[in-house]
Amino acid sequence: MSSNFDSVPVVDYALLSQGKEDEFVQQLRHAAINVGFLYLAHPPIDKKTLDGLLEYIPKLFALPQEEKDAISMVNSQHFLGYSRLGKELTKGATDQREQFDFATQHQCRWKPGDPEYVRLWGEAQWPEESLIPGFKDTMLRYLSQVQALSVTFTRLLSVAFGLPPTGLDQFYDVPQNMQHRAKIVKYPSLDDTSLTTTQGVGPHFDAGFLTFLLQASPHPGLQVQNLSGQWIDVPPIPDTFVINIGKGLEAATRGLAKATSHRVLSPPKGSTPRYSVPFFQNIAQRVRVTEHSLKFPQEVLAIKEKRGTEGATDSVNFSEYDRGEASGQANLIGRVKSHPDVGQRHYPDLFKQIFPKGLPAQGVAY
Repeated sequence: MSSNFDSVPVVDYALLSQGKEDEFVQQLRHAAINVGFLYLAHPPIDKKTLDGLLEYIPKLFALPQEEKDAISMVNSQHFLGYSRLGKELTKGATDQREQFDFATQHQCRWKPGDPEYVRLWGEAQWPEESLIPGFKDTMLRYLSQVQALSVTFTRLLSVAFGLPPTGLDQFYDVPQNMQHRAKIVKYPSLDDTSLTTTQGVGPHFDAGFLTFLLQASPHPGLQVQNLSGQWIDVPPIPDTFVINIGKGLEAATRGLAKATSHRVLSPPKGSTPRYSVPFFQNIAQRVRVTEHSLKFPQEVLAIKEKRGTEGATDSVNFSEYDRGEASGQANLIGRVKSHPDVGQRHYPDLFKQIFPKGLPAQGVAY
């Protein structure tokens, strides 16, 4: 297989139930080391839950604006809630997306004397049940199922790296001390914006270890950047998740796992909106990934060596991991940069460090 790529590989979860775990692991190893992205076909998510979520998504964005604003992210020290269209910049351009940030259920465990980043995890904001009956239950059920998949997948990934199934467990806390996040995102077509940019969200890396993306409408738009800097389309495929490596996992594996630059283009004029649901698997907040030493077999390291040198990339965010920051701090810095109004209200000292000139008109990841 070539170290560069011109498409994203498909790895079929059904191989595991067919007694073909070795084949699955080999395909996963190639995808994680050489590409950083893969389609996971036939993920074990209940169809009723998935279909229910897909039905709710347009209804969620169709709620009255005042009801969406009632759960604005600025109300939440956990950076959970609603964000209006055009609130963020990436590389100097406005991201044309409207979104809700949710999370798995978790009680905030911060107490005086703890690092501020412990406050980052806590209860989500939800729209009034009477406005969209059953949505919260469906979304929490979906998040629970993806969380369970993420645990199993991480064990398989550890084996793909030549480690024991528990090889990556050291980066996680006990389940009750963990929280994972998700967004429901609407990318309007260019008819619905006043700008001519095609940037749904600009080039970036994800934080944490793994992202599990449900492309919730048939629109293309997701693209990934290969080793030579070319943008490769990742169109929706029915009954798949798109899974990608985050900067946390790349740092923890000393670059064996590859975090890959990616972006989303807005739907063209005349199109309906594009919807997506990314699930971001977190690791323990206090973990400093560069303090952990993972010993990989030489035959696995040889795959990375053959991968070659990456060319220029358009993404540079989440470099805090490489500087030895705790995972929670790396995530908190990213949140404050992206949502400075939330940072100003709830994390004023860190806000002043990042934005010494005061509140900008938009958040900017980098």
